Amino acid sequence: MALFIVRRVLQAIVVLLLVTMFTFALLRAIPGNPAIAIMGPGAYRNPAAIKVFDQTYGFDKPWYSQYLLWLSNLVRGNLGYSWNLNQSVISLIGQRLPKSLVLVGISTALALVIAIPLGVVQAVRRNKFVDHFFNGFSTIFYAMPSFLLGLLLILVFAIKIPIFPAEAPQGEGLAPVFQNFNALVLPIISLALITIALFSRYMRSSVMDNLTEDYVRTAKAKGASERRVLIRHVLRNSMIPIATLLGLSLPFIISGALITEQVFNYPGMGLLFYQQAQKSDYPVLLGITVLVALATVVGSLLADIAYAVLDPRVRY
Repeated sequence: MALFIVRRVLQAIVVLLLVTMFTFALLRAIPGNPAIAIMGPGAYRNPAAIKVFDQTYGFDKPWYSQYLLWLSNLVRGNLGYSWNLNQSVISLIGQRLPKSLVLVGISTALALVIAIPLGVVQAVRRNKFVDHFFNGFSTIFYAMPSFLLGLLLILVFAIKIPIFPAEAPQGEGLAPVFQNFNALVLPIISLALITIALFSRYMRSSVMDNLTEDYVRTAKAKGASERRVLIRHVLRNSMIPIATLLGLSLPFIISGALITEQVFNYPGMGLLFYQQAQKSDYPVLLGITVLVALATVVGSLLADIAYAVLDPRVRY
């Protein structure tokens, strides 16, 4: 296992380098001038100011020189400085990341608590009314765009029936989030419903596959009750696809739900990325991309380790 982890860490370094290289190149390929985006259209009439901007941020150098300069700063833990917000990227991430962790973390935990038993019930009661009912539920929410679900929740529960605020908690730090937690209910429900639809479908399929395995028939032949077989044997083996989904969900948790945060104006990582993408704030975009790429690699590694924990036959 130790050798496997070392090998995966070395692979992760290569992956991160490739991600940063491609992202850097794609951002530089976007049409337009960052100086104009930052200083406004009036900068066209002031070529000297554009020249000073390009010299200050290295845009007068070849792209590879710009990348190596940015990479050397990254190795030292410096993700750059936001051109629009007049703040370091590290401090911006430090302010926004906890908010996204609260929102997406709570919605993912809620989804797990509901989706796992729901998928088991559907598999046990397959082709019955309960199975068909929740299959319809999961199909609707799995296919529904997240922005549409968010807008529908606002329309029903904030406008027609004003139970919750239409806007998520505002303010700096986590204190306003917990002080006005009522305003976070709709964003959590919006994310949780889609995640429940995804997890429950995978859980249902996995349990159904395991119920047909030989070890289930053997356990029943030895006198084990159906409930014991389901909880002690089938449930554990059925959790492997969920471990994969959770590992792949880690970058989603770290980066925040971009569309949902935009719909509810929640000041997390997703909204930060959206706003700065509109303003061509390259340091912020690159910083968040590196963080999400790192979370993707770590999530994949944790999923692989979870396989060995859930299934003793898996060895690395």
